[in-house]
Amino acid sequence: MSSDQQIPTLDDVAKVAGVSTATVSRCLNTSEMVSEKSRVKVMQAVELLGYTPNFGARAMAAKRTFTIGAIIPTMENAIFARGLQAFQEALHEKGYTLLVSSTAYRPDVEAEQIKSLIARGADGLLLIGYARDQAIYDYLDRRRIPTLLAWSFHAENAQPAIGFDNRASMHALATTVLDMGHRDVAVISGIVAGNDRAEGRLQGIKDGFVTHGLDPEQIPVIETPYEIENGANAFEQLMQNPKRPTVVMCGNDVLAVGAMQRAHEMGLRVPEDVSVTGFDDIELARIVTPQLTTVHVPHREMGRRAADALIKMVEKEGTGASIQLQSSLRLRGSLRALT
Repeated sequence: MSSDQQIPTLDDVAKVAGVSTATVSRCLNTSEMVSEKSRVKVMQAVELLGYTPNFGARAMAAKRTFTIGAIIPTMENAIFARGLQAFQEALHEKGYTLLVSSTAYRPDVEAEQIKSLIARGADGLLLIGYARDQAIYDYLDRRRIPTLLAWSFHAENAQPAIGFDNRASMHALATTVLDMGHRDVAVISGIVAGNDRAEGRLQGIKDGFVTHGLDPEQIPVIETPYEIENGANAFEQLMQNPKRPTVVMCGNDVLAVGAMQRAHEMGLRVPEDVSVTGFDDIELARIVTPQLTTVHVPHREMGRRAADALIKMVEKEGTGASIQLQSSLRLRGSLRALT
């Protein structure tokens, strides 16, 4: 952002709207006290200028609030819990407070929450993955809000990120599955649209097929939200195919545990009748029977390093260089070799 570009102020909004600053303030705080005509003019000016009322910073009358916002896709399962816990612990050590919100994987909700956290004075933001409209990144740039991504890493993307390569990580697991003799592979994936992590993992499986000289278009794939029951239902649907898969690869451990649960309910043995794999290596992966073969993600390291990097960005001690972390395979009892 060039130095001559100024962050819009309350006065700017008032001038564009043709009203007083008091009217703008009332519209933003107690809109019921403002006429509909004035409210429309004010909100049009707010949208035109990209203005965000920074209530937190104003209340504290300081340049920083020592508050960091994190927006995650879901709080309904443990996918993000371990990394976010490490992120919060590292922030606390440096005197920062964490505000967390979730989007239910809805980009419109994420956009609202980004603006809400900035309005409350967040000094920086942690977002999950790359997939969002460029307009959001442009907005954050105009507001000069340090923003760091996590849970993904794309070397070619300039946006600062601390994460891992989802595609390469799942490719490693798919290669192992195929090396063990499996050819009838089915996939339960998260919803790919708007989720670069799910997209990368699905593509990683297809990459494995290509490197083995197999046709990736022959893989049965069901996309479903990350819930245990959804994984169970998808598994049952896949097992009704005329040619049953010998292994079901799941986009995360939550879906995989649902698949294993439904296999048991259907009288199928894992891995004797069908193998199941996951991704993430959350606690569930080790407490199910048999234990789940999965991809271990360095959640705590990612959270800790993300906090350190974002604080440096906020305190202007770093520019937010991207860091790729390494995942690793956890081969356990839910996967067996056919050879």
